[in-house]
Amino acid sequence: MTVLRLARSELKRMTGGLLPKLTILALTMVPLLYGAVYLYANWDPYSNLDQIDAALVVEDTGATSSDGTQLQAGRTVADSLVEGHVFNWQSVDSAQQADQGVSSGKYAFALKIPKDFSASLVSPGSFDSANQAMLNVTTNDANNYLLSTIVDKLTTAVHSSVAREVGEETANQLLTGFGTIHTQIVKAADGAGQLSDGVTKLHDGTVTLHDGTTQLSAGVGELYAGQVKLRDGANQLDAGAAQLSDGLGQLRDKTASLPADSQKLADGAAQVAAGNATLNTKVQDVVGQLNAADQGLRNRVVESNGRLLAAGIITQAQADSILADFDAAAASGPVAGAKAKIQSDAAQIQQLADGSAAVSNGAAKLAAATPALTGAIAQASAGADQLHAGTSALAAGEQSAVDGTGKLAEGAGALDGGAAQLEDGASTAASGAGTLASELAKGAGQVPNPDDAQKSSLSKVIADPVAVSNISQAKAGSYGAGLAPFFLTFALWIGIFMLIQAMRPITQRALASNAPSWKIALGGWLPFLAVSVVQASLLTLVVDLALGLNPAHPVLMWLFMLAAAMAFSAIIQGVVALLGSPGKLVVLILLVLQLVSSGGTFPWQTTPPPLHVVHEILPMGYVVTGMRHLIYGADLSMILPTVAGLFGYTVLGAALSTLAVHKHKFWTLKSLKPEIAV
Repeated sequence: MTVLRLARSELKRMTGGLLPKLTILALTMVPLLYGAVYLYANWDPYSNLDQIDAALVVEDTGATSSDGTQLQAGRTVADSLVEGHVFNWQSVDSAQQADQGVSSGKYAFALKIPKDFSASLVSPGSFDSANQAMLNVTTNDANNYLLSTIVDKLTTAVHSSVAREVGEETANQLLTGFGTIHTQIVKAADGAGQLSDGVTKLHDGTVTLHDGTTQLSAGVGELYAGQVKLRDGANQLDAGAAQLSDGLGQLRDKTASLPADSQKLADGAAQVAAGNATLNTKVQDVVGQLNAADQGLRNRVVESNGRLLAAGIITQAQADSILADFDAAAASGPVAGAKAKIQSDAAQIQQLADGSAAVSNGAAKLAAATPALTGAIAQASAGADQLHAGTSALAAGEQSAVDGTGKLAEGAGALDGGAAQLEDGASTAASGAGTLASELAKGAGQVPNPDDAQKSSLSKVIADPVAVSNISQAKAGSYGAGLAPFFLTFALWIGIFMLIQAMRPITQRALASNAPSWKIALGGWLPFLAVSVVQASLLTLVVDLALGLNPAHPVLMWLFMLAAAMAFSAIIQGVVALLGSPGKLVVLILLVLQLVSSGGTFPWQTTPPPLHVVHEILPMGYVVTGMRHLIYGADLSMILPTVAGLFGYTVLGAALSTLAVHKHKFWTLKSLKPEIAV
């Protein structure tokens, strides 16, 4: 009995009537029920989200930004959502109404934009009242669990979009502020430069002022020395006037008896004439000294005014006023009177001298003129007294002048010291102003001053500093395409597993023959392979053409599906052949283990560690991975090793089937009447 005859006889048995044929047809369609129909139902659910009713509540009252712009961010977000048509947004008047709708299932979820949404967005412009803008979302997992995940992604996208837009505007304002700061610092630097120039000129002026005050102090010292000399001269004049007054007083006393002594006077007339001539000479010297002292004092005042004027302490008008006051004082003061009196007395003394000469020439006439002479002597004595009083006043005035010039000298010294301090302060100020201008210029260079294009670029980077360049080496076209590798593999296993319900792993007739065990095992497997090949081909054809899977390698995908059908059918046929009805439970357990370890939905690395071992041992995980590479167009270097592994699983299944044939060739009571039959 050949292998093909065994396989043909089993297929002939299963297609011997209408019902068996319908059974085979139904079993062939099983993978379509598990694979194609599921993928059809879930091919692109995200494109149909607009069929889901969602409540949208806009309570935002708007806000005004720092630049006066009116912001209605809540309405902008709502309009963007409605125009996007991601969900079937239903405008609701109040948050309470929206929450009630979510609770009753009228709305899948609710998105609520509160009253202070816009106000919170513009609040970062104030350091005292910055708040986060809130988007309130109400979900209910009783409506749908996965919908909450989808809504989270939606609100995250809305959050990122609004935050990026507002952050860009805020960053733009910040950069504009930097530009304003830069401009103001540049202006401050220019002003500091002008200040530095001005303070430098001030320092130069203080140097000149200090030089002038030094010269003034020296001039005032010379003035003081001259005033001391003038005081000493006035004291000498006063002493001479006192002597003159005393002498004339004595003369007056002595001449009281002049009428009686006229004869004696005649005798001494020559001596008196000589004395009067000497006196006249001295008086004339005093008059000359007074005139010289007066002119010297005036010259000192003129010289002092010239120095003060050159130092900038007084003006020309003030200098003229001082000189005029001096002249007026000299013309109307006691000294002037004394001077006039002295000059008058000098004239009288001159007359006295002339008279003395005349006395000496005419003693006879003197006796007759004695009364007039005694009167003249009395007048001379009174004039001398007045002269003494004037010279005393002059000496006192000169002492006051000395004291005043002393104070003036002290003030000039203090002024010179102050000028020196002013010079030092101006030097420090000039240095500080220069440093200020230099540092402000450096600071202005360090403060950013972006133009409009730079502000636009920088504000976008600040608002959204991280960009993701997503390069997809292999990409599924839709949600259904992403699940296709798993569900095609899963459906193929289910389809072959269902064949066990109608097809016999090993026929009793073959076991009763003398054919080798491997031939019987191979003959029992080939019907499973034939039907599974049809299942895999039909499933591939429907998914590719009807659903539009459009795999990158359609032919290779079909051949890979055939290799998977070969391995799955061999394992399932071998396990059930070896274990009988309990083997069906084992196949079901293997299916469950592979469902949770193959990585069809979540990566298999996320499963508990014991399931990692299951993934490495059982074939479905390798088939899912290979299908992904063939459908999405990824690297195909792993396909050949995977196909080799599937051939290995096929050999393993054949070995189990051969062992089962060898075992069941020996009839036992359990073989005739099994403990359980499913």
